[in-house]
Amino acid sequence: MGGERAVSKFDDVKAHLRGRRYRWLVTGAAGFIGSNLVEALLGLGQQVVGLDNFSTGHRHNLDEVRGAVGERAWSGFRLVEGDIRDAATCAQACTGIDYVLHEAALGSVSRSIEDPQRTHDTNVTGFLNMLLAARNAQVARFVYAASSSTYGDDAGLPKIESRIGRPLSPYAVTKYVNELYAEVFARCYGIETIGLRYFNVFGRRQDPQGAYAAVIPQWVAAMIGDRPVLINGDGETSRDFCFIDNVVQANLLAALATAPGAVNCVFNVALNQRTSLNQLYRMMRALLQERFPHLRGREPQYQQFRAGDVRHSQADITRARELLGYAPTHTIDAGLGEAMDWYVQHLAKAS
Repeated sequence: MGGERAVSKFDDVKAHLRGRRYRWLVTGAAGFIGSNLVEALLGLGQQVVGLDNFSTGHRHNLDEVRGAVGERAWSGFRLVEGDIRDAATCAQACTGIDYVLHEAALGSVSRSIEDPQRTHDTNVTGFLNMLLAARNAQVARFVYAASSSTYGDDAGLPKIESRIGRPLSPYAVTKYVNELYAEVFARCYGIETIGLRYFNVFGRRQDPQGAYAAVIPQWVAAMIGDRPVLINGDGETSRDFCFIDNVVQANLLAALATAPGAVNCVFNVALNQRTSLNQLYRMMRALLQERFPHLRGREPQYQQFRAGDVRHSQADITRARELLGYAPTHTIDAGLGEAMDWYVQHLAKAS
């Protein structure tokens, strides 16, 4: 019963957006999550400004969005090429904006350990620049990408928003600082903010390349290319993997949430499920082995645990269900099924 109400809440939000056009700013618009948000908004007839410096985002992601939504919807998009570390760029991008979806950040725990300064500059200074610009532009609401890394060494499962531990990486510190800044700006300046603590998001347009690629696209690329799949540790490390469509839903719900208590709050965005890396590998192999017979019976290779990683992660999503109307539409199985089709289409020839 509650699920039916929650699903209808998202349907209501989409119906509202189809009937009224707002101006949205999506930072990190050429990235994985950002480009999916741009696509969803344009598909609902919204006007979207995208901000990206293309340090980790890709122009081909925006090209794919253009092809998906068509020229008429694409005419509602404008790109600002710039860096959130530049305050003037942030101010320009926020001019005339109703809602900000702030996705731009320098991700990866391991990258933050190798380069804490750059991670701080992007994730903290850049975040502050965006908050200031949003405040000065009097945007209606500022929704930002928080992170499950904020839970740090808290051993409790599932993770509850009100209980966090000590951070385990510079990246985790920066994402917690974002939450503190958002809370203080709400208190001091009256700006409405909502933080979304993402748990291991995956799906179309997630980059499989580079040393800091997320596990699912990295493994898909290796499997398709007949290369070893490397697992950090014994493979029993577990995560709450969340398909991109669930994240898009959470962002739109957060932007338009009206429930008392929803604003100036943080929410887990996940499934409240745990999947071990060994289970994940077997699920992915099963989905791919008919198309790539060399994977039959193939086993992964194990290496040392990675510094800064938590052992287990699982989200309690009660708060998001109750205050946002969040109802995940994709389990990990359904999400992997869709993601595999996208990766096979885009990576098979390259591999």
